[in-house]
Amino acid sequence: MISSGKEELVRRVAKLAKLNQELEEKIRKLEKENEKLAAQLEKRKAVIQEDQPATEESLKFNMVTILFAEIQRLGKTFEGIDSALVMDELDEIFFEFGSIADKYKIERIKTIGDTFMCAGGIPVKNITNPVEVVMAAMEMRNLLERYEREKRGGEQRLWDLRIGIHTGPVTATVSGRKKISYDIKGDTVHNASRLSSLSGSGSILISVMTYELVKEFFDTEYYDRLPVKYKDDLLIYRVRGLKPEFSAEGRGMYPNDSFRIKFGLIQFTDLQEMVLDKLEKELPDFVFYHNVKHTVDVVTEVELIGWAEGCSDEEILLLKTAALFHDTGITVSFDDHEFHGTEYARKVLPDYGYTAEQIERICSIIMATKLPPRPSNLLEEIICDSDLDYLGRSDFIPVSNSLFEELKAQNKMKDLNEWNKLQVKFISGHQYFTQTARRLREVNKKLQIERIRSLISD
Repeated sequence: MISSGKEELVRRVAKLAKLNQELEEKIRKLEKENEKLAAQLEKRKAVIQEDQPATEESLKFNMVTILFAEIQRLGKTFEGIDSALVMDELDEIFFEFGSIADKYKIERIKTIGDTFMCAGGIPVKNITNPVEVVMAAMEMRNLLERYEREKRGGEQRLWDLRIGIHTGPVTATVSGRKKISYDIKGDTVHNASRLSSLSGSGSILISVMTYELVKEFFDTEYYDRLPVKYKDDLLIYRVRGLKPEFSAEGRGMYPNDSFRIKFGLIQFTDLQEMVLDKLEKELPDFVFYHNVKHTVDVVTEVELIGWAEGCSDEEILLLKTAALFHDTGITVSFDDHEFHGTEYARKVLPDYGYTAEQIERICSIIMATKLPPRPSNLLEEIICDSDLDYLGRSDFIPVSNSLFEELKAQNKMKDLNEWNKLQVKFISGHQYFTQTARRLREVNKKLQIERIRSLISD
């Protein structure tokens, strides 16, 4: 009986062990399934999170140029044409309009039926957006004319284009995560839309606000007045094309080098704001002399000396750009900062329309500021004189002291008395290169030597 009981117990234990093993295997399988489900849940949460609209943000822009391009379908020419083909053509045209907007860094806002809407000066604020938007409008008009010729040989037209442009403040609602979109509102949008409705066949109408900002580039004519509720009538102008002096072959359609240089001088303001902001944020704490003020001083001085020395518009643009970038390399390294400045210029300037040749000339001008200065042409002489303009200014002593503090912070100079002796030696051996600088600063520079000598103790 005992033997029989033991056998029964063994059988039960073996059965329980087997059941326990099976349960453990099931638990492991369930744990694996649970891990898979948890991973899938996290992925679904991530997808849901991405699909959910971002919190809307409202921004204000003081100067935005709105363009409405309204494509009118010419009714009689649609007879016998498949409506699907008509819509395909419209899609093709709007796609090309979008490419033009991208080319001029204009934000595509939306397409409303037969109307394409875009805005310059959003999201990046700039002062050149009125010119860029009008250039885009002209290119859209040229594109549609070329499209009609290629599709129908110029014998028949299917589309008519009307464009309205207005510049002013807007409120923009920003939404989206992966793809940011802008919904803009305000009187500026409303007036631009009204201008497109008033525009004639193939016409580009601009408000007086836009006109005042682009009139030096474009050939325009007075068109009409637009009544505005509770305000004075809005004067309207029609854009014929570029002025002959800014147009390739004088045809008014395509910009020439004179246009690009003139535009570059205006765009320089935006470039300067970006670079100065970089300097404000990234210059080392020990920089007391090579700061934002010094950069602005050199930019101002190269323009002053440049005009006095008879430089052309393009040369002035190159000089001002070189002056703007000549100390940016200090954000990388104080030593050889001129070289680092040229590297930064090569990175940034292509986005602002500078040619490869212009960039190389700018970099050569920057490198000429490396001490001791050895300029090889007039532009390099101008920037060297501008960079050391303080030697002949009335504020020489405080500026010189700030340079000493900068060098002292880097353990490059320790004693102010020795620094003043070095300054006397440097100024005594220095001579301005340009006639303008010699005329303006040479006399004062001699006075500086006496002033510094009076500060030196033997």
